[in-house]
Amino acid sequence: MSTYRVTVRAKPGASRTRVGGRYGQDTLVVAVTARAVDGAATAAVLTALADAFGVPRSGVRLVSGASARTKIVEFDIEAAAGAARLADLLG
Repeated sequence: MSTYRVTVRAKPGASRTRVGGRYGQDTLVVAVTARAVDGAATAAVLTALADAFGVPRSGVRLVSGASARTKIVEFDIEAAAGAARLADLLG
């Protein structure tokens, strides 16, 4: 299994959790209901991404951006599968 990195833009405090859409050029939007308090939004983003990419939560790691809206996340997924899923989610 290889790893695949994705840049995401978190939108905490949304009315519902949703993964999809584009922010800028190639940044994936992840809206979560959790507020940005004590890392709750970041944890919710990682869980939502695990579901969206079909990998276990343990297969998703935050590389950078713990307290920022823009984050870099790493997945335990084949690069081709990760790129295909990202393209679907970016729309």
